[in-house]
Amino acid sequence: MPRYLGDDDGRSSESDEEDIEELLDEESEPEDLVQATPSRRKRKQDEAALSASNIIVETAFDAYFKHNSTRSRTSANVFSSLVPPLTAEEYTEGIESAAKGLNLEPLQPSILTDSSRDLLFVRFMRELAEGFNLLMYGFGSKRRVLNDFATEYCAKAGHVVVANGFQPEFTFKDLLSSIERIPGILNTELSSTTPETQSKRIYDFFSAPGPRRPLYLIIHNIDAAPLRAPKAKSCLALLALNPRIHLVASIDHINAPLLFSTSESAARKPDAHAPPPSVPRRGFAWLWHDLTTLAPYDFELAFTDRTSIKGAHGGGPRKKTDGLVLQGAGAAAITETAALHVLASVTQKAKKLFVLIGTRQLESIEESDITGPAEKDMQQFGIGYDMLFHIARNDFIATNDTAMRSLLGEFRDHNLVVSAQGTSGEVLWIPLRKERLASVLKSLQEEA
Repeated sequence: MPRYLGDDDGRSSESDEEDIEELLDEESEPEDLVQATPSRRKRKQDEAALSASNIIVETAFDAYFKHNSTRSRTSANVFSSLVPPLTAEEYTEGIESAAKGLNLEPLQPSILTDSSRDLLFVRFMRELAEGFNLLMYGFGSKRRVLNDFATEYCAKAGHVVVANGFQPEFTFKDLLSSIERIPGILNTELSSTTPETQSKRIYDFFSAPGPRRPLYLIIHNIDAAPLRAPKAKSCLALLALNPRIHLVASIDHINAPLLFSTSESAARKPDAHAPPPSVPRRGFAWLWHDLTTLAPYDFELAFTDRTSIKGAHGGGPRKKTDGLVLQGAGAAAITETAALHVLASVTQKAKKLFVLIGTRQLESIEESDITGPAEKDMQQFGIGYDMLFHIARNDFIATNDTAMRSLLGEFRDHNLVVSAQGTSGEVLWIPLRKERLASVLKSLQEEA
Protein backbone atom coordinates (compact mmCIF):
# COMPACT_ATOMS: atom_id res chain seq x y z
CA MET A 1 0.00 0.00 0.00
CA PRO A 2 1.38 3.45 -0.89
CA ARG A 3 1.80 5.88 1.93
CA TYR A 4 1.02 9.62 1.68
CA LEU A 5 2.63 12.49 3.48
CA GLY A 6 -0.71 13.71 4.62
CA ASP A 7 -1.43 10.57 6.60
CA ASP A 8 -2.72 11.00 10.13
CA ASP A 9 -0.06 8.67 11.36
CA GLY A 10 2.66 10.92 12.73
CA ARG A 11 5.22 8.19 12.64
CA SER A 12 4.56 7.60 8.97
CA SER A 13 5.13 11.28 8.17
CA GLU A 14 8.32 11.34 10.13
CA SER A 15 9.63 8.22 8.41
CA ASP A 16 8.78 9.66 5.00
CA GLU A 17 10.69 12.84 5.73
CA GLU A 18 13.69 10.80 6.84
CA ASP A 19 13.56 8.77 3.62
CA ILE A 20 13.55 11.94 1.49
CA GLU A 21 16.52 13.41 3.37
CA GLU A 22 18.44 10.16 2.92
CA LEU A 23 17.76 10.18 -0.79
CA LEU A 24 18.96 13.77 -1.07
CA ASP A 25 22.14 12.99 0.81
CA GLU A 26 22.88 9.91 -1.26
CA GLU A 27 22.34 11.50 -4.70
CA SER A 28 23.74 15.03 -4.44
CA GLU A 29 23.89 18.21 -2.48
CA PRO A 30 21.19 20.89 -3.06
CA GLU A 31 23.75 23.17 -4.71
CA ASP A 32 24.59 20.46 -7.21
CA LEU A 33 20.96 20.11 -8.10
CA VAL A 34 20.64 23.85 -8.69
CA GLN A 35 23.71 23.88 -10.90
CA ALA A 36 22.60 20.85 -12.86
CA THR A 37 19.39 22.48 -14.05
CA PRO A 38 20.97 25.06 -16.52
CA SER A 39 23.30 22.44 -17.97
CA ARG A 40 20.38 20.20 -18.81
CA ARG A 41 18.55 23.15 -20.36
CA LYS A 42 21.63 24.05 -22.48
CA ARG A 43 21.98 20.43 -23.57
CA LYS A 44 18.41 20.45 -24.78
CA GLN A 45 18.95 23.70 -26.65
CA ASP A 46 22.03 22.27 -28.39
CA GLU A 47 20.09 19.19 -29.38
CA ALA A 48 17.30 21.39 -30.78
CA ALA A 49 19.77 23.52 -32.73
CA LEU A 50 21.42 20.42 -34.12
CA SER A 51 18.12 19.02 -35.27
CA ALA A 52 17.25 22.39 -36.85
CA SER A 53 20.58 22.53 -38.68
CA ASN A 54 19.85 19.15 -40.15
CA ILE A 55 16.59 20.51 -41.53
CA ILE A 56 17.89 23.93 -42.82
CA VAL A 57 20.45 23.46 -45.59
CA GLU A 58 23.02 26.27 -46.11
CA THR A 59 22.84 27.57 -49.66
CA ALA A 60 25.75 28.78 -51.76
CA PHE A 61 24.66 32.39 -51.20
CA ASP A 62 24.67 31.91 -47.43
CA ALA A 63 28.10 30.31 -47.58
CA TYR A 64 29.45 33.20 -49.67
CA PHE A 65 28.25 35.95 -47.32
CA LYS A 66 29.29 33.94 -44.27
CA HIS A 67 32.79 33.56 -45.68
CA ASN A 68 33.11 37.25 -46.59
CA SER A 69 31.77 38.42 -43.25
CA THR A 70 34.89 37.09 -41.53
CA ARG A 71 37.86 39.42 -41.61
CA SER A 72 40.95 38.00 -43.26
CA ARG A 73 44.17 38.27 -41.33
CA THR A 74 47.52 38.94 -42.97
CA SER A 75 50.89 38.94 -41.36
CA ALA A 76 52.88 42.16 -41.09
CA ASN A 77 56.18 40.27 -41.14
CA VAL A 78 57.30 40.64 -44.75
CA PHE A 79 60.54 39.28 -46.15
CA SER A 80 61.53 42.66 -47.53
CA SER A 81 61.75 44.11 -44.03
CA LEU A 82 64.36 41.52 -43.07
CA VAL A 83 66.69 42.05 -46.04
CA PRO A 84 68.71 45.28 -46.12
CA PRO A 85 68.93 46.84 -49.59
CA LEU A 86 72.20 47.10 -51.48
CA THR A 87 73.94 50.28 -52.43
CA ALA A 88 74.17 51.22 -56.09
CA GLU A 89 77.83 50.23 -56.08
CA GLU A 90 77.11 46.86 -54.45
CA TYR A 91 74.31 46.17 -56.89
CA THR A 92 76.43 47.00 -59.95
CA GLU A 93 79.34 44.94 -58.65
CA GLY A 94 77.11 41.97 -57.92
CA ILE A 95 75.47 42.04 -61.36
CA GLU A 96 78.83 42.29 -63.13
CA SER A 97 80.40 39.48 -61.11
CA ALA A 98 77.38 37.23 -61.71
CA ALA A 99 77.52 37.87 -65.45
CA LYS A 100 81.26 37.14 -65.58
CA GLY A 101 80.93 33.99 -63.52
CA LEU A 102 78.19 32.49 -65.68
CA ASN A 103 79.72 33.56 -69.01
CA LEU A 104 76.29 34.00 -70.54
CA GLU A 105 75.84 35.87 -73.79
CA PRO A 106 72.99 38.39 -73.84
CA LEU A 107 69.82 37.10 -75.44
CA GLN A 108 68.53 38.95 -78.47
CA PRO A 109 65.37 38.07 -80.37
CA SER A 110 65.85 37.39 -84.05
CA ILE A 111 63.34 40.11 -84.90
CA LEU A 112 65.83 42.71 -83.66
CA THR A 113 68.69 41.75 -85.96
CA ASP A 114 69.74 44.40 -88.47
CA SER A 115 67.94 42.88 -91.45
CA SER A 116 64.75 42.04 -89.56
CA ARG A 117 64.71 45.39 -87.78
CA ASP A 118 64.80 47.36 -91.05
CA LEU A 119 61.86 45.36 -92.36
CA LEU A 120 60.05 45.93 -89.09
CA PHE A 121 60.60 49.70 -89.25
CA VAL A 122 59.37 49.86 -92.84
CA ARG A 123 56.25 48.02 -91.76
CA PHE A 124 55.75 50.48 -88.90
CA MET A 125 55.95 53.45 -91.26
CA ARG A 126 53.47 51.86 -93.62
CA GLU A 127 50.95 51.22 -90.86
CA LEU A 128 51.30 54.77 -89.57
CA ALA A 129 50.69 56.12 -93.06
CA GLU A 130 47.51 54.05 -93.26
CA GLY A 131 46.07 55.88 -90.26
CA PHE A 132 46.92 53.54 -87.39
CA ASN A 133 48.79 54.19 -84.15
CA LEU A 134 51.19 51.60 -82.80
CA LEU A 135 51.24 50.17 -79.28
CA MET A 136 54.21 47.98 -78.33
CA TYR A 137 54.06 45.34 -75.62
CA GLY A 138 56.26 42.46 -74.55
CA PHE A 139 58.95 41.63 -72.02
CA GLY A 140 62.07 43.77 -72.04
CA SER A 141 62.90 47.42 -72.49
CA LYS A 142 61.64 48.84 -75.77
CA ARG A 143 63.22 52.25 -75.32
CA ARG A 144 66.28 51.74 -77.53
CA VAL A 145 64.30 50.17 -80.37
CA LEU A 146 61.73 52.96 -80.43
CA ASN A 147 64.43 55.63 -80.22
CA ASP A 148 66.21 54.07 -83.19
CA PHE A 149 62.93 54.03 -85.10
CA ALA A 150 62.41 57.71 -84.25
CA THR A 151 65.88 58.82 -85.36
CA GLU A 152 66.33 56.58 -88.41
CA TYR A 153 62.85 56.79 -89.96
CA CYS A 154 60.46 59.22 -88.24
CA ALA A 155 62.89 62.16 -88.14
CA LYS A 156 63.29 61.93 -91.90
CA ALA A 157 59.54 62.14 -92.49
CA GLY A 158 58.39 64.83 -90.04
CA HIS A 159 58.65 66.32 -86.57
CA VAL A 160 59.53 63.97 -83.70
CA VAL A 161 58.76 64.38 -80.00
CA VAL A 162 59.92 61.70 -77.55
CA ALA A 163 58.37 61.48 -74.07
CA ASN A 164 59.81 59.39 -71.24
CA GLY A 165 56.73 58.61 -69.21
CA PHE A 166 58.67 56.46 -66.74
CA GLN A 167 60.53 59.44 -65.29
CA PRO A 168 59.11 60.44 -61.89
CA GLU A 169 59.14 64.17 -62.70
CA PHE A 170 57.37 63.73 -66.04
CA THR A 171 54.04 65.53 -66.47
CA PHE A 172 51.59 65.72 -69.35
CA LYS A 173 52.10 69.47 -69.40
CA ASP A 174 55.76 68.89 -70.30
CA LEU A 175 54.71 66.79 -73.27
CA LEU A 176 52.42 69.52 -74.60
CA SER A 177 55.11 72.15 -74.08
CA SER A 178 57.57 70.07 -76.12
CA ILE A 179 55.09 69.75 -78.97
CA GLU A 180 54.44 73.49 -78.94
CA ARG A 181 58.11 74.14 -79.71
CA ILE A 182 57.36 73.16 -83.28
CA PRO A 183 57.47 76.37 -85.35
CA GLY A 184 54.06 77.87 -86.03
CA ILE A 185 52.02 76.38 -83.19
CA LEU A 186 52.53 79.27 -80.78
CA ASN A 187 51.29 81.77 -83.35
CA THR A 188 47.73 81.03 -82.25
CA GLU A 189 46.88 82.72 -78.97
CA LEU A 190 45.06 80.87 -76.23
CA SER A 191 42.36 82.07 -73.86
CA SER A 192 43.87 79.87 -71.13
CA THR A 193 46.85 77.60 -70.62
CA THR A 194 45.00 74.47 -69.56
CA PRO A 195 46.03 71.14 -71.13
CA GLU A 196 42.67 70.97 -72.95
CA THR A 197 43.19 74.27 -74.75
CA GLN A 198 46.81 73.44 -75.54
CA SER A 199 45.76 70.10 -77.03
CA LYS A 200 43.04 71.78 -79.06
CA ARG A 201 45.54 74.30 -80.46
CA ILE A 202 47.93 71.51 -81.46
CA TYR A 203 45.08 69.58 -83.05
CA ASP A 204 43.90 72.63 -85.04
CA PHE A 205 47.45 73.38 -86.20
CA PHE A 206 47.95 69.95 -87.75
CA SER A 207 44.37 69.85 -89.09
CA ALA A 208 44.71 73.11 -91.01
CA PRO A 209 44.66 72.74 -94.81
CA GLY A 210 47.88 72.97 -96.71
CA PRO A 211 51.11 71.00 -96.75
CA ARG A 212 52.42 70.31 -93.29
CA ARG A 213 54.99 67.89 -92.00
CA PRO A 214 53.39 65.26 -89.75
CA LEU A 215 54.19 64.83 -86.09
CA TYR A 216 55.56 61.52 -84.79
CA LEU A 217 54.89 61.24 -81.07
CA ILE A 218 56.99 58.55 -79.35
CA ILE A 219 55.84 57.84 -75.79
CA HIS A 220 57.76 55.42 -73.62
CA ASN A 221 55.39 53.84 -71.09
CA ILE A 222 52.07 55.38 -71.96
CA ASP A 223 50.77 53.39 -68.98
CA ALA A 224 52.67 55.68 -66.59
CA ALA A 225 50.72 57.40 -63.82
CA PRO A 226 50.79 60.94 -65.31
CA LEU A 227 49.28 59.66 -68.57
CA ARG A 228 46.60 57.54 -66.91
CA ALA A 229 44.79 60.59 -65.56
CA PRO A 230 41.41 61.14 -67.24
CA LYS A 231 42.33 64.61 -68.54
CA ALA A 232 45.66 63.48 -69.97
CA LYS A 233 44.07 60.44 -71.57
CA SER A 234 41.30 62.56 -73.11
CA CYS A 235 43.81 64.99 -74.60
CA LEU A 236 45.92 62.15 -75.98
CA ALA A 237 42.82 60.58 -77.52
CA LEU A 238 42.15 63.88 -79.30
CA LEU A 239 45.68 64.13 -80.71
CA ALA A 240 45.85 60.44 -81.62
CA LEU A 241 42.98 60.70 -84.14
CA ASN A 242 44.53 63.60 -86.01
CA PRO A 243 45.54 62.31 -89.46
CA ARG A 244 48.86 64.20 -89.31
CA ILE A 245 49.79 63.06 -85.79
CA HIS A 246 51.21 59.54 -85.51
CA LEU A 247 51.45 57.98 -82.06
CA VAL A 248 53.90 55.19 -81.21
CA ALA A 249 53.81 54.08 -77.58
CA SER A 250 54.96 51.25 -75.34
CA ILE A 251 53.44 49.59 -72.28
CA ASP A 252 54.92 47.36 -69.58
CA HIS A 253 52.19 47.07 -66.97
CA ILE A 254 50.31 43.80 -67.09
CA ASN A 255 46.95 45.58 -66.76
CA ALA A 256 47.75 48.36 -69.25
CA PRO A 257 45.29 47.06 -71.92
CA LEU A 258 42.46 47.87 -69.50
CA LEU A 259 43.19 51.57 -69.95
CA PHE A 260 41.64 51.64 -73.43
CA SER A 261 38.06 50.73 -74.18
CA THR A 262 37.03 48.80 -77.26
CA SER A 263 35.63 51.91 -78.93
CA GLU A 264 38.84 53.85 -78.29
CA SER A 265 41.04 51.08 -79.67
CA ALA A 266 38.83 50.50 -82.71
CA ALA A 267 38.43 54.19 -83.62
CA ARG A 268 39.80 55.28 -87.00
CA LYS A 269 41.32 58.53 -88.19
CA PRO A 270 39.56 60.66 -90.81
CA ASP A 271 41.04 61.11 -94.26
CA ALA A 272 43.96 63.53 -94.28
CA HIS A 273 42.66 65.22 -97.46
CA ALA A 274 39.08 65.58 -96.22
CA PRO A 275 37.97 68.67 -94.32
CA PRO A 276 38.29 68.25 -90.55
CA PRO A 277 35.07 67.32 -88.71
CA SER A 278 33.24 70.05 -86.81
CA VAL A 279 33.41 67.97 -83.61
CA PRO A 280 36.73 66.11 -83.40
CA ARG A 281 36.48 62.49 -82.46
CA ARG A 282 38.58 60.88 -79.77
CA GLY A 283 40.26 57.50 -79.79
CA PHE A 284 43.56 55.76 -80.35
CA ALA A 285 43.25 53.49 -83.41
CA TRP A 286 45.73 51.01 -81.98
CA LEU A 287 47.63 48.30 -83.77
CA TRP A 288 49.26 46.01 -81.22
CA HIS A 289 52.79 44.74 -81.79
CA ASP A 290 54.70 42.18 -79.74
CA LEU A 291 58.08 43.85 -79.34
CA THR A 292 59.78 41.46 -76.94
CA THR A 293 63.41 42.53 -76.63
CA LEU A 294 64.51 40.77 -73.39
CA ALA A 295 66.62 43.87 -72.76
CA PRO A 296 67.11 45.02 -69.14
CA TYR A 297 65.20 48.02 -67.84
CA ASP A 298 68.38 49.79 -66.77
CA PHE A 299 67.42 53.28 -67.93
CA GLU A 300 63.80 52.99 -66.85
CA LEU A 301 64.80 51.85 -63.35
CA ALA A 302 67.55 54.41 -62.91
CA PHE A 303 65.11 56.64 -61.01
CA THR A 304 64.02 53.98 -58.52
CA ASP A 305 65.68 51.98 -55.77
CA ARG A 306 66.09 48.76 -57.75
CA THR A 307 68.66 47.45 -55.24
CA SER A 308 65.95 46.63 -52.70
CA ILE A 309 63.05 44.23 -52.84
CA LYS A 310 61.18 46.63 -50.58
CA GLY A 311 59.59 48.22 -53.65
CA ALA A 312 57.78 44.95 -54.36
CA HIS A 313 55.84 45.20 -51.11
CA GLY A 314 52.24 45.55 -52.15
CA GLY A 315 50.65 46.72 -48.94
CA GLY A 316 50.04 46.01 -45.31
CA PRO A 317 51.76 47.62 -42.37
CA ARG A 318 55.33 46.76 -41.54
CA LYS A 319 56.16 45.81 -38.02
CA LYS A 320 59.62 47.32 -38.27
CA THR A 321 61.07 49.62 -40.86
CA ASP A 322 64.19 48.78 -42.77
CA GLY A 323 67.54 50.14 -41.71
CA LEU A 324 67.51 52.61 -44.57
CA VAL A 325 63.93 53.68 -44.19
CA LEU A 326 63.24 56.59 -41.91
CA GLN A 327 60.82 56.38 -39.06
CA GLY A 328 57.50 58.19 -39.09
CA ALA A 329 55.14 59.46 -41.72
CA GLY A 330 56.47 60.48 -45.07
CA ALA A 331 59.57 58.34 -44.62
CA ALA A 332 61.77 57.75 -47.62
CA ALA A 333 64.87 55.69 -48.29
CA ILE A 334 68.23 57.44 -48.25
CA THR A 335 71.30 56.17 -50.05
CA GLU A 336 74.99 56.78 -49.63
CA THR A 337 75.07 58.94 -52.76
CA ALA A 338 72.21 61.09 -51.48
CA ALA A 339 73.93 61.54 -48.13
CA LEU A 340 77.16 62.71 -49.77
CA HIS A 341 75.18 65.07 -51.98
CA VAL A 342 73.57 66.70 -48.94
CA LEU A 343 76.84 66.89 -47.04
CA ALA A 344 78.52 68.62 -49.98
CA SER A 345 76.20 71.62 -49.58
CA VAL A 346 76.46 72.20 -45.81
CA THR A 347 78.96 74.18 -43.78
CA GLN A 348 82.12 72.79 -42.18
CA LYS A 349 80.58 72.92 -38.71
CA ALA A 350 77.59 70.92 -39.94
CA LYS A 351 79.96 68.32 -41.41
CA LYS A 352 81.83 68.14 -38.09
CA LEU A 353 78.54 67.62 -36.27
CA PHE A 354 77.57 64.84 -38.68
CA VAL A 355 80.95 63.16 -38.22
CA LEU A 356 80.49 63.40 -34.46
CA ILE A 357 77.06 61.74 -34.58
CA GLY A 358 78.26 59.09 -37.02
CA THR A 359 81.39 58.26 -35.04
CA ARG A 360 79.44 57.85 -31.82
CA GLN A 361 76.90 55.67 -33.63
CA LEU A 362 79.61 53.41 -35.07
CA GLU A 363 81.20 53.07 -31.65
CA SER A 364 77.87 52.03 -30.16
CA ILE A 365 77.41 49.44 -32.90
CA GLU A 366 80.88 48.01 -32.30
CA GLU A 367 80.36 47.83 -28.55
CA SER A 368 76.99 46.08 -28.80
CA ASP A 369 76.67 42.34 -29.33
CA ILE A 370 73.34 42.58 -31.18
CA THR A 371 73.15 40.52 -34.37
CA GLY A 372 70.46 39.57 -36.84
CA PRO A 373 67.49 41.71 -37.93
CA ALA A 374 67.61 43.74 -34.70
CA GLU A 375 70.98 45.13 -35.78
CA LYS A 376 69.29 47.19 -38.53
CA ASP A 377 67.34 49.24 -35.98
CA MET A 378 69.68 52.23 -35.75
CA GLN A 379 67.61 53.99 -33.10
CA GLN A 380 69.10 51.84 -30.37
CA PHE A 381 72.57 53.12 -31.30
CA GLY A 382 71.58 56.79 -31.28
CA ILE A 383 72.97 59.50 -29.04
CA GLY A 384 71.01 61.67 -26.64
CA TYR A 385 70.59 65.32 -27.55
CA ASP A 386 71.93 66.56 -24.21
CA MET A 387 75.10 64.48 -24.52
CA LEU A 388 75.56 65.52 -28.16
CA PHE A 389 75.18 69.20 -27.27
CA HIS A 390 77.71 68.87 -24.43
CA ILE A 391 80.32 67.27 -26.74
CA ALA A 392 79.62 69.73 -29.57
CA ARG A 393 80.06 72.68 -27.20
CA ASN A 394 83.38 71.33 -25.95
CA ASP A 395 84.56 70.90 -29.55
CA PHE A 396 83.39 74.45 -30.41
CA ILE A 397 80.92 73.14 -33.00
CA ALA A 398 77.88 74.80 -31.42
CA THR A 399 78.08 77.17 -28.45
CA ASN A 400 74.36 77.39 -27.71
CA ASP A 401 71.13 75.48 -28.28
CA THR A 402 69.99 77.77 -31.11
CA ALA A 403 73.16 77.12 -33.13
CA MET A 404 72.85 73.41 -32.44
CA ARG A 405 69.26 73.28 -33.68
CA SER A 406 70.21 75.28 -36.76
CA LEU A 407 72.94 72.81 -37.72
CA LEU A 408 70.62 69.86 -37.19
CA GLY A 409 67.85 71.51 -39.19
CA GLU A 410 69.61 70.98 -42.53
CA PHE A 411 70.00 67.29 -41.79
CA ARG A 412 66.44 66.94 -40.57
CA ASP A 413 65.04 68.56 -43.71
CA HIS A 414 66.81 65.96 -45.88
CA ASN A 415 66.08 63.07 -43.48
CA LEU A 416 69.80 62.54 -42.97
CA VAL A 417 69.41 62.72 -39.18
CA VAL A 418 66.21 61.60 -37.49
CA SER A 419 65.12 61.75 -33.89
CA ALA A 420 62.65 60.22 -31.49
CA GLN A 421 61.67 60.68 -27.88
CA GLY A 422 63.29 58.07 -25.68
CA THR A 423 63.05 57.32 -21.99
CA SER A 424 65.82 59.81 -21.18
CA GLY A 425 64.88 62.49 -23.70
CA GLU A 426 65.43 63.12 -27.40
CA VAL A 427 67.59 60.59 -29.25
CA LEU A 428 69.25 61.30 -32.62
CA TRP A 429 70.71 58.86 -35.10
CA ILE A 430 71.69 58.53 -38.76
CA PRO A 431 69.45 56.06 -40.69
CA LEU A 432 72.31 54.36 -42.53
CA ARG A 433 73.65 50.86 -42.22
CA LYS A 434 77.01 50.32 -40.57
CA GLU A 435 78.87 49.78 -43.85
CA ARG A 436 77.30 52.79 -45.57
CA LEU A 437 77.83 55.09 -42.60
CA ALA A 438 81.49 54.08 -42.38
CA SER A 439 81.90 54.75 -46.10
CA VAL A 440 80.32 58.22 -45.79
CA LEU A 441 82.52 59.15 -42.83
CA LYS A 442 85.58 57.93 -44.69
CA SER A 443 84.70 60.14 -47.66
CA LEU A 444 84.30 63.15 -45.37
CA GLN A 445 87.65 62.48 -43.69
CA GLU A 446 89.38 62.22 -47.08
CA GLU A 447 87.92 65.56 -48.14
CA ALA A 448 89.14 67.21 -44.93
